[in-house]
Amino acid sequence: MKIRKLIIAMVSICFMQVGKVAAQQNIQFTQYIFNSLSVNPAYAGYKEEWFVQLGLRAQWLGMEGAPQTASASIDGILDPQDRKMGLGVQVTTDKIGAQSSTSVTANYAYRLQLNGEDTQRLSFGLGIGAAQYSLKGQLLTTITPGDESIPVGNQSNIVPDLRLGIFYNSDYWYLGLSALDLFSSPDKRRDGSASLNIIRSRHAYLMGGALINVSPEIRVRPSLLIKEDFRGPTSADLNAMVIINDKVWIGGSIRTGFSLWKKPLEGLSLSKENSISGIVQFFVNERFRLGYSYDQVTSALGSSQNGSHEITMGLAFGKAPRSFICPRVF
Repeated sequence: MKIRKLIIAMVSICFMQVGKVAAQQNIQFTQYIFNSLSVNPAYAGYKEEWFVQLGLRAQWLGMEGAPQTASASIDGILDPQDRKMGLGVQVTTDKIGAQSSTSVTANYAYRLQLNGEDTQRLSFGLGIGAAQYSLKGQLLTTITPGDESIPVGNQSNIVPDLRLGIFYNSDYWYLGLSALDLFSSPDKRRDGSASLNIIRSRHAYLMGGALINVSPEIRVRPSLLIKEDFRGPTSADLNAMVIINDKVWIGGSIRTGFSLWKKPLEGLSLSKENSISGIVQFFVNERFRLGYSYDQVTSALGSSQNGSHEITMGLAFGKAPRSFICPRVF
């Protein structure tokens, strides 16, 4: 009953804090499936060993001012004996045209052991940090010369960040719910007018996945990520990876949108089509892996750009975890 009450409380807080914000979609990584700390603070320490990941993403190549994103994270277990507390830090930089942002988040997870064999864990996560948004006014061109709404030089805003999450896992499936950027709100200038800096909006994430053993050499890992910003179409990533000899991962992803209810921006007839992706990951050894993905846009934007490329590198270090399926695969 205590665990049930904790789950209800966390879910309630997540959705009470998510409201209407004039802001942009959150940063997205196609290869979140290899390290979900970027979308759920309760994932911290999940691999039960210290793990460093670097991700680089170049989106919509060939389009001027297209997004360029980099992310670095480290997470692990604070108490190796009981493995109840996870800690993670993530740093992300993002540049879109004249605007750039840098965020730093510290994540803490408390992990409950649900059975005697310790094959099931329920984690509660908290993330605290801040994001700095910068805008270079000299890079903006207006129809009306001398437009006073355009800043002279650089404009900078710092916004605190709060994240909450729940994450359940067994050896063969997982489920997570989280809310990010809970302190985000439209920034105001001293005169009361809105800032031109576009901050990330509040988001809720629902993630889940499973592991299917086809043979001793082949395993299949389907997964789903639903992203909700409460303004435009709900976004969903449908993923499937084939794991060969626990060394080579090959698969793909479909990213699309759908409507759950009437939202402020859906009256603009926003396209629900998004992209399809090819993903590959290779374990150089048991501790080091490399990943690559390519996204092809399926909406009308597809003819104006040459796709998106993403590279990830992951390194585990420290004492090796106990040998069971979940931490390595999920």
